[in-house]
Amino acid sequence: MRKIVFDIETKNEFRETGSNDPRSLSISVVGICDVADDSYRAYVEEEFKELWPILEKTDLLIGFNSDHFDIPLLNKYYAGDLGKIRSLDLMKEVQKVLGRRIKLDTLAEATLGRKKISNGLEAIRWWKQGEVEKVKRYCLEDVALTKELYDYARSHGHLKYTDSGTGTVKEIPIDASHWERERGERALTHTLPF
Repeated sequence: MRKIVFDIETKNEFRETGSNDPRSLSISVVGICDVADDSYRAYVEEEFKELWPILEKTDLLIGFNSDHFDIPLLNKYYAGDLGKIRSLDLMKEVQKVLGRRIKLDTLAEATLGRKKISNGLEAIRWWKQGEVEKVKRYCLEDVALTKELYDYARSHGHLKYTDSGTGTVKEIPIDASHWERERGERALTHTLPF
């Protein structure tokens, strides 16, 4: 099973577009980790033609808030429908158990003992200032945190967060037994020459 962990950063924010639809935004960077060889790579828009064949050969896309945000926004740039590729959204998995959303930073700090290196608004500022390498580094760090949380949940059967009311670290039971179960179907390809 080929797994790709991914994240995107944007050039702008919702208040600039006047919409809450992710497709109203523009992508600055897409970061991925190919789990097969643990390789990380960041792509800017001019390089998306190199990204599509990788995603098309993927059996499982792993992200954080990816079903609601990243995949719909990526589809704006893609000729086909990335929603046809099987996905696992860690935020959704946590929300199923807790009944509410938890930030990536909150999970990473309690589960892995480290925080994000910045935030999305700062990445937008860096992009506008032409600091593309900073945006790539930030995006790939979020990809690494997402991958580590995915691996931790599979190994331990839970993730952790700090309860804001009590300040205590609590476990979120996660059933990851079905995450990598083969389903037999493959996504259709749309950019590869046939």
